[in-house]
Amino acid sequence: MAFTTINDPSAYFQTVLYSGNGSTQSITNNGNSNLQPDWLWFKSRNNAQNHQLFDTNRGIARALRSNGNTVEDNDDPNDRLTGINSDGFSLGDDGNPNDGSNTYVCWQWKANGGTTSSNSDGSITSTVQANTTAGFSIVTYTGTGSNATIGHGLGATPDAVFIKRRDGGNDWILYHKGLTSATYYLSLNDDGAEASASNVFNSTAPTSSVLSVGSSSATNANGSTYVAYVFSSIQGYSKFGSYIGNGNTDGPFIYTGFKPAFVMVKRLNTTNHWHMLDDQRDPDNVTQKHILADLDNAEASNTWMDFVSNGFTLRTTLVGVNSDTEKYVYYAFASSPFVSSAGVPATAR
Repeated sequence: MAFTTINDPSAYFQTVLYSGNGSTQSITNNGNSNLQPDWLWFKSRNNAQNHQLFDTNRGIARALRSNGNTVEDNDDPNDRLTGINSDGFSLGDDGNPNDGSNTYVCWQWKANGGTTSSNSDGSITSTVQANTTAGFSIVTYTGTGSNATIGHGLGATPDAVFIKRRDGGNDWILYHKGLTSATYYLSLNDDGAEASASNVFNSTAPTSSVLSVGSSSATNANGSTYVAYVFSSIQGYSKFGSYIGNGNTDGPFIYTGFKPAFVMVKRLNTTNHWHMLDDQRDPDNVTQKHILADLDNAEASNTWMDFVSNGFTLRTTLVGVNSDTEKYVYYAFASSPFVSSAGVPATAR
């Protein structure tokens, strides 16, 4: 039995913490492997600042924010994210994400080192940067305004998809396999429950080769540009699933098959925020420091969950992650697999 194909998850995902200096600086990752990131998600920890999301498909001067539906910000290339390095990134003198009075977190994923290819698997020709080992691709495309398919390059069925219109003020649109069906979606920039619209994903789940989109301007306006971040679960490295809360401090245990490095949770059936937790801001249990993906708020701290060797356990009655009988979806990435390919088990924190 193959327990995992990825013995060191830090080759594909890392969280780094740093302090801004208001000038220029380079930040080096501290994982076991070097990580040259392709998707970077920044957030100030101690102050209210917008999230800043960059990727190497669109060009690293172009920022999006998870807490807003605004158009892509094409900034001065010397201001914010100025370089991608073999094990980190370089920053300019912009106040976000490098204000001299702020501390920051940056979550990073590796795709294909910035190398893209044209993909004609769908009715729309897309530009794809795929990492099939890690189950992650970055896809850019131009909409047609009518039902269409878009190649994603993973060769596996996606479990989670983030789509953002780059040139229009539309909400982030998220597919997750834990939603009621492919007619439903979530919005990353707000706290709403899952919503239904047949023209968002054309009521069609992704396949191993394509994503489906309808005529919604949020996913497929004629002539508009889009970016999609596409994930498929990889045993021992990533998992995108759901669970039912019990409203108890001895909450449900969610098996992932790895010790988590990062978990994001969203209440599905009713309103609540997107909660982001990681093992760098909280190296020990209980994991408490959380950031809200849909707001610009500073980091807050509450008892949330334990990261354990094979998943996470809820330790709170807070309705954002553990209301009785409520359904939640989660996005999780590994610190280490539960059992390595050599049969070595992970240790608890």
